[in-house]
Amino acid sequence: MDEGTIFNIQRYSIHDGPGIRTTVFLKGCPVHCWWCHNPESQGYGPQLILREDRCIGCGACMDICANNAVTLKNSLPYTDRDRCSCCGACARACPTCAREIIGETVSVEHVTGEIEKDIIFYDQSGGGATFSGGEPLAQPAFLRKLLKACRDRDIHTAVDTSGYANWEVIHSVAGSTDLFLYDIKHLDDTMHTKTVGVSNRVILDNLQKLARIHGNIIIRMPLVPGINDDDENIVSTAQFISSVNIKEVNILPYHKTGMDKYGRLGREYRLTDTLEPSKELIDRIEGMFQKYGLNVKIGG
Repeated sequence: MDEGTIFNIQRYSIHDGPGIRTTVFLKGCPVHCWWCHNPESQGYGPQLILREDRCIGCGACMDICANNAVTLKNSLPYTDRDRCSCCGACARACPTCAREIIGETVSVEHVTGEIEKDIIFYDQSGGGATFSGGEPLAQPAFLRKLLKACRDRDIHTAVDTSGYANWEVIHSVAGSTDLFLYDIKHLDDTMHTKTVGVSNRVILDNLQKLARIHGNIIIRMPLVPGINDDDENIVSTAQFISSVNIKEVNILPYHKTGMDKYGRLGREYRLTDTLEPSKELIDRIEGMFQKYGLNVKIGG
């Protein structure tokens, strides 16, 4: 496919691989982590975001909605998301940008053009392009063409993935990917299924296969208190990573940066009472990984 769906292109990124990078966020994800800070990435199509604090009650959205999805409730526009087609008419009509459609279909040429704008920064810093999400492997044909376009231009590529995909898809992009940023969220399958929504068996099996054919993989582990920070899970994770001959781990401490996005999408946030991990906890877990010969970096 020469087109795919993205929801953001972030330039001058320094947390998604080496050097200064352009991170392209592809839309759609087959997993649904409780702590996801990009919930707008999970749906595969366009989604409506509402910023109620910006609404002035002018009624422009009600007047223009062809599906009658917007009605008056408590003197303010109320949107029935079951009737909303995400056509974007209300967002275009809103004078205060209280409404926004997230997700757009773009061409490989468009994305490549945006990436090329920063080649000088890649050359100076050892950076490149990172394809994230969502889950970039969920749009395999689009991802393959993006990776090839970067390879043709000698631009370093990274794929940030949950690993939850058919092995054939991962194998098909491995040759054009310079670096994999590969998530491990929990080693216990029951806990993984509960908090991520899918089994971890495919993810771990894919990582073992990938490590046999690709020499540049960094493990990323979100550290979420009360979910995966117990000693048993940390030891099991460290043992598994070292067993597949991977040497670098990025610990990503939990934060609540994306919590407000859930309300804007009409969704409930599951971890409102979860605290960010303390420095003492992060330091202790870093030491536990290091005992297994792993190089640890805090953050991306």
